[in-house]
Amino acid sequence: MGSTEAPKDLPKMQYRFLGRSGLQVSAISLGGWLTYGGHVENENTFACMKAAYDTGVNFFDCAEGYAGGESEKYKWKRNDYVISTKINWGSANGLNPVNNGGLSRKHLVEGTNASLERLGLEYVDLLYAHRPDRHTPMEEIVRGFNFLIDQGKTFYWGTSEWNADEIERAWAVAERLHLVGPLMEQPQYNMLVRDKVEREFALLYPERGLGLTPFSPLKSGILTGKYNDGIPEDSRFATSDDNFVKSMQKRFETEDWEQEAKKVKALKPVAEKLGVNQAALAMAWVLRNPHVSSAITGASRPQQVYDAVKSLEVIDKLTPEIMKEIDEILGNKPEELVMRFG
Repeated sequence: MGSTEAPKDLPKMQYRFLGRSGLQVSAISLGGWLTYGGHVENENTFACMKAAYDTGVNFFDCAEGYAGGESEKYKWKRNDYVISTKINWGSANGLNPVNNGGLSRKHLVEGTNASLERLGLEYVDLLYAHRPDRHTPMEEIVRGFNFLIDQGKTFYWGTSEWNADEIERAWAVAERLHLVGPLMEQPQYNMLVRDKVEREFALLYPERGLGLTPFSPLKSGILTGKYNDGIPEDSRFATSDDNFVKSMQKRFETEDWEQEAKKVKALKPVAEKLGVNQAALAMAWVLRNPHVSSAITGASRPQQVYDAVKSLEVIDKLTPEIMKEIDEILGNKPEELVMRFG
């Protein structure tokens, strides 16, 4: 496995406020989707977590649906970390899917209690609604999360992959009932997926103080440039039998994949001009957005953690001129939103 000591030349970790709150989270966070519980062997799991700790990462993200709940089993000094989990898919809680999923008050409470039991914690700092539940009334969802806050099971609640209308409706219910609204959203956000963060959510930042903890900043590795010339024979996408990887393999050689690969390859000269690799360029691009509180990354080995942290020193290199050049290559900058909520 090699040494897990952090390189001495890494930039100092940055900490940012989570939306309109007093909670500070590391700009780089470590997610449990691919890192923990079934996707990466235990030895590398610990090595990646130690690498994150050594570089100043204080935010670890997991969910009840990740690898049957295994990704939740952290063992660290509690007050040093911001721990989140997400509730919606409750396959880790029981075999019967009825009431073990969604955002009903029953599943919110039982799912959160089950997560806390796996974590060995009395509370999590952040609790997300892991996708919207359009079968449960919004008032029940808002009341459910506020009950968990009042019970001391979490400090803040937020959403993941909700649209702007759903977040605004949650806030309207919270205001009407004098309750706490969703503080943060966890969307997919990267150079290739931009519209929701840069256009759809535009009014939520000033009006609701929404903070972002986006996932997939490298779009499953596509933006690292390692697939510029096809799928390497020794890559995870070529060799893994994991169900997620298999689902991603279906995208290879499609027209969408080819168009994305073409754009990513065209970004290589920009990275070379800045003296960085494409992964650092892509991560820094996400972190340059002032609404991003923390970018969630996965890692299967410590070096990937260190590479993510190195991107912090690239942010200042992304001048308006460089950003314009990137936009021209990508050709996907959203138009500004001019509508207001009625």
